[in-house]
Amino acid sequence: MISIVSAQPMWRAMRAAAIAAAALSPSAGITGGTTPSPDGASVYFVSPKDGDIVSSPVTVVFGLRGMGVAPAGTEKENTGHHHLLIDRPPLGEGEDGADELAYGLPSDENHLHFGGGQTETTLELAPGEHTLQLVLGDAGHVPHARPIMSDVITIRVE
Repeated sequence: MISIVSAQPMWRAMRAAAIAAAALSPSAGITGGTTPSPDGASVYFVSPKDGDIVSSPVTVVFGLRGMGVAPAGTEKENTGHHHLLIDRPPLGEGEDGADELAYGLPSDENHLHFGGGQTETTLELAPGEHTLQLVLGDAGHVPHARPIMSDVITIRVE
């Protein structure tokens, strides 16, 4: 089951402030919301792997090290829930990148939420190349202060 979350109505109004804050950040890396994440935590694809050629439907299995999985809305230290980004720029890039980091991820065909604590999904993908990225979100679907995100992988569906 995929949770549907409404987009934050203030995103557009706060976009300029988020971009300015990101530009002024003393950190060399990207930053997310305010929920801390432990050093060494990571999220990754168990399957498929980067460069795999697959058939649809595609089963995607999520991996997580150094943190636990908890349903959306659960405020428990060192936990989060998965989000799968499909066929879009890497987290923090693109037109809405700063908004996503500061205010949360939208829910649409390119941003799937697994707010029930799911650790895998099966997707119907059209033939061709597709990019996938995993992002861990806090209780409110916002990436952690130090975002826990996978590398972007590319798969080909035949």
